Amino acid sequence: MGETKYIFVTGGVASSLGKGIISSSIGKLLQARGYKVTIQKFDPYINIDPGTLNPYEHGECYVTVDGHEADLDLGHYERFLSIQTTKANNITTGRIYKSVIDKERRGDFLGKTVQVIPHITDEIKRNIKHLGSKYKFDFVITEIGGTVGDIESLPYLESIRQLKWEMGNSALCVHLTYVPFLAAAKELKTKPTQHSVKELQSLGVQADILMLRSEHELGASIRKKVALFCNVEEDAVVQSVDVPTIYEVPLKMQEQNVDKIILRKMGLPIGKDPELVPWKTFLCRRANATEEVTIALVGKYVELQDAYKSILESLSQAATYNDRKLIIKYVQSEELTDDNIAEKLAGVDGIVICPGFGSRGVEGKFVATRYTRENDIPTFGICLGMQCMAVEFARNVLNLTGANSVEMDEKTPYNVIDIMEEQKAVTNMGGTMRLGAYECVINPNSKVYEAYQEEHIQERHRHRYEFNNAFRNQYENAGMKCVGTNPESDLVEIVEIPELKWYIGTQFHPEYSSTVLNPHPLFLSFIKAAINK
Repeated sequence: MGETKYIFVTGGVASSLGKGIISSSIGKLLQARGYKVTIQKFDPYINIDPGTLNPYEHGECYVTVDGHEADLDLGHYERFLSIQTTKANNITTGRIYKSVIDKERRGDFLGKTVQVIPHITDEIKRNIKHLGSKYKFDFVITEIGGTVGDIESLPYLESIRQLKWEMGNSALCVHLTYVPFLAAAKELKTKPTQHSVKELQSLGVQADILMLRSEHELGASIRKKVALFCNVEEDAVVQSVDVPTIYEVPLKMQEQNVDKIILRKMGLPIGKDPELVPWKTFLCRRANATEEVTIALVGKYVELQDAYKSILESLSQAATYNDRKLIIKYVQSEELTDDNIAEKLAGVDGIVICPGFGSRGVEGKFVATRYTRENDIPTFGICLGMQCMAVEFARNVLNLTGANSVEMDEKTPYNVIDIMEEQKAVTNMGGTMRLGAYECVINPNSKVYEAYQEEHIQERHRHRYEFNNAFRNQYENAGMKCVGTNPESDLVEIVEIPELKWYIGTQFHPEYSSTVLNPHPLFLSFIKAAINK
């Protein structure tokens, strides 16, 4: 196509309006037209990455193939576009400032006073253009975290202003705002949008496309009014109304010609509309699924769904491809006891033991894994969930009283889960775990192999602790098989009990590599087992 085109997605009025979904939807439409597209997220917080953030603060921490701990929106980018993101796709203010300060310490600025403009903004611009210049993408979509008006977002918006001025029609801005409905007055109000756009204009950035987020349909008169007050072409004022699933958003954007508007504004040929047949087929199966499958999510962050975002989406995709409507039952692991476990898990078809860190709620996970093992309920343990399976088995099958992970009890007499050797000298918390994609070799005589249909796989990790191979023979002889191992380190990656319907734990996070058009084989197999239960 020639030079890379840049699309900036900003937000106004309120946060959590769905900039990540809008960015992913635009990317999907452009990708469907044959363009090479990637998306990056710029987060204005000063943390180097979200790896040390509590899920209550920031939701799920997503992990890229190259081992970067990233914002959860990167999961949306990958699920929509079936691409793999890297460290370059998620930049924080902390990383921007650290890079500039490191350069200053090396003397790169030749004694000049280091300032926000031009040094910080130049570093932001360099990171924005890096993906396009290095990997030759046709489109780089850049989502700016936060809301216009936030003081921490100012350097990013100034960088956008400069890039739009430098690049001409090779850069444009999509601004997402909120149009509230006042129930008492029975009216939609555009004033917050007008103020948000004025704030953006005061920083020197003119929105080229306005996305109006609302729970109600916006009439032509409202969109015409917004266009007039905000200096945006009338056909470039687009509504983003609530839909049953986020995967319908690309089609809603296509109906309003968003991709055509972008191509026209950037001087590119428009051509025929992509048919998006596989995408529409997925949505059709999802809409027509009437039979239900109920999955319990057992974890300590169940009141915060974003903490398990990728797991929820992976389960949803797998249910759709099994022609089922997914029902999620959230089970707080802190509340589970031997006395109430049967009641809490009543009526479920399968159970996911969620990942996490720390001792809070872990005893409840032990209770859950014992109950599902003894009652032969399909169970999927992920990361800490797999470790909980191993600890429970050691206690109640191997009769190793007091068996535990050293994460929970450093003095446990049976450290069936131990800290990894290379982690023992680690003192810093951020970016120091076993992160990113690692190889795993699967035993061909296993349910896991039946799911993958291949012996050599790669999956993403995020952990410090591992299955202790000193106990491996005891597990295998008692019926819990270690069916997946890393070929270099011999770390146990997957355990299963073949005598049960479906009782599998993975040290890795399969949810990170499940996409709309390529659902993960383990989730497909798990949902199928839950249905057959």
